[in-house]
Amino acid sequence: MTSDVLAGLTQAFHDQGVRDIECIFPDVSGYPRGKLMPAASFARGNELRIAQAIPMQCITGEYSDADIFPQTDPDVRLLPDYTTVKKVPWSTVPRYMAIHDCYELSGELCPFAPRSVLKTVLGRYARIGLTPVVAPELEFYITAANTDPTQPLAPPVTRGGRAEVGQSAFSLNMLNELAPFWDEFHAALDSLKVAGDTWIHEAGITQYEINLMHGDPVVVADQAFLFKYAAKEVALKHGLNAVFMAKPIQGEAGSSMHLHKSIVDASGNNIFSNADGSASERFLHFIGGLQAYLPDLMLIFAPFTNSYRRYVINSQAPINLHWGYDNRTAGLRIPKSGPAARRVETRIAGADANPYLALAATLAAGLAGIEEKLAPTGPMEGNAYDHSHELARTFIVAHDLMAASKSAPRLLGTKFVEGYLAVKELEYDSYLREISAWERRFLAPQA
Repeated sequence: MTSDVLAGLTQAFHDQGVRDIECIFPDVSGYPRGKLMPAASFARGNELRIAQAIPMQCITGEYSDADIFPQTDPDVRLLPDYTTVKKVPWSTVPRYMAIHDCYELSGELCPFAPRSVLKTVLGRYARIGLTPVVAPELEFYITAANTDPTQPLAPPVTRGGRAEVGQSAFSLNMLNELAPFWDEFHAALDSLKVAGDTWIHEAGITQYEINLMHGDPVVVADQAFLFKYAAKEVALKHGLNAVFMAKPIQGEAGSSMHLHKSIVDASGNNIFSNADGSASERFLHFIGGLQAYLPDLMLIFAPFTNSYRRYVINSQAPINLHWGYDNRTAGLRIPKSGPAARRVETRIAGADANPYLALAATLAAGLAGIEEKLAPTGPMEGNAYDHSHELARTFIVAHDLMAASKSAPRLLGTKFVEGYLAVKELEYDSYLREISAWERRFLAPQA
């Protein structure tokens, strides 16, 4: 089959005058890394390698020298997933892209690569005849260009000559006001076959949300990865920024990545529902696993110092892992649905989380709950914000929880967890070296 695929690509690249292929993969932060490869070489199936450390590159561009990373800086192979070969919509010359997996030279998946982590978790489901089905909701802001990072992000000026001031939440007028961007962005998503369901203008000024269609976790994570890539590239073409920070603008709503999950058996039946339509024991055990294990994995769902600014009482960002039916104050929401669509919505991840890792962590915790038959608390019927703040309040607390956790290495892999903690520690050290406007504002006159 691969030879047929390569022959078809050779012809397509020749007919379209394609010169280069973006051979990309998501790094630990969900950022596209990789190499440009000549189209002819890609179509011949030529081997491509890259340094093993690059999947764990810090958001600052630095690399950790922790012992978990080989000091020899070895290579990994980049092997394309040919189902992801697509034309790059924003390129000024004909160009294609393909998402790649990182394989060790010995043949196994690189444990540091986020796509590897998700595939490993899915392998545990496959071994017992189960398949997760997932769907994310992604929130993000469109802002004006920001050439000075010491200045706050601001909404863009629209065709009417003014910036939005807050009256457009849950309306459609801003889609019209920024029509040139949205038209090209939608066309790019169609070209990339990103299967969006519904769009909405969210509560923040120029904040938006897309619901991606449910499907295979790797396919859906790929689509979320490409969605972010496309949003940023198309926004730049229009003098704008697409921002996926968890809390990009002071006083405005944070941006989340809600994750909907169900599990089907070999016959395609949702195991969260019994034959009579009632909730199954495995449904409750899945929730029990989320409640038991997600607190130690908070650094996956909130990977940066800014991430923790989102968890504010009465802001629709959860502060604990209570669960409830159609209850948006809870960290785990059960939307109203028929038995076939019974699912769990995890609401703790920010839009800044790596979609591969957020899905892997959630699915690993839920599966552990099923295997260990963990019982959840009772469903929350009131306001979950009336209860205590049980999630990590700061980056350093989340880092310490993961570092002390006995379950995190079992759920996500020992090498990955050690590498991830090392990367996050280095990023935090970089953060501590920078003096903020708050410190200058309040401490310079007093201290």
